[in-house]
Amino acid sequence: MTVLLVVLGAAVGAPLRYLADRMVQARHDSVFPWGTFTVNVTGSALLGFLIALPAGDGMIALAGTGFCGALTTYSTFGYETLRLAEDDARLHAALNAVGSVIGGLGAAYGGMVLAQAITT
Repeated sequence: MTVLLVVLGAAVGAPLRYLADRMVQARHDSVFPWGTFTVNVTGSALLGFLIALPAGDGMIALAGTGFCGALTTYSTFGYETLRLAEDDARLHAALNAVGSVIGGLGAAYGGMVLAQAITT
């Protein structure tokens, strides 16, 4: 049953990631991968929020592992960072790497704090 919940969450998260990435990136005329950055930070905030809620294993499998796992994308982040470095946009590559890690961790923490504030 848990595997099915993960699959269902991922079936929603993956297409949403693609659509959100394209929508955000289309609004920016920049080499910086704003679409991937946005979905990764947003997904981190949502996952932090979900983890801090008093939810059961089924909800974590569906929304956390499935949805957030498919919404966020470490492989695309890695690829785009290396592509920027190879294209001599090293400052953008460094900003993407540092900003994504700090932004993702900060967003996850913010999501946790928000969930705790709502539930207490």
